[in-house]
Amino acid sequence: MSDLAISPKLVVSGADAAIDFYRSVLGAEPLRRFTVGDQVVFAELRLGTSTLQVKDADEHDPAPPEGGGGVVLDLLSPDPDAVMARALDHGGEVVFEVADQPYGARQGRFRDPFGHQWIVGTPITMDEAQVQARLDGMVDGA
Repeated sequence: MSDLAISPKLVVSGADAAIDFYRSVLGAEPLRRFTVGDQVVFAELRLGTSTLQVKDADEHDPAPPEGGGGVVLDLLSPDPDAVMARALDHGGEVVFEVADQPYGARQGRFRDPFGHQWIVGTPITMDEAQVQARLDGMVDGA
């Protein structure tokens, strides 16, 4: 199954505005965009080594509910503070401030203006045993 790839499709109210947000905040590069009337039915963006799809909400594909849906996108960045700042400058909302995490990453979370939540952070710097020990210590109060 090594030929599998995943490309999240974000359903939004206002696909062109979302595309502009992802370009400005995340540096996404538009690759393709198709419309039916004034509705974007498929847009593909390059985001680093991945692709991201965006489309306007319709009766078959609703936009996320207030506060976001069940999917959180996790974005690795060498400078999560800068990404967070750009997100806020472009209408994003802080869910969690960017901070040093006990498992060795620097991470924060924002909700974009279209209801999708993004964790933005550096890679985890600890091995699995170290991460688990730190998380166990949080439960034990250590």
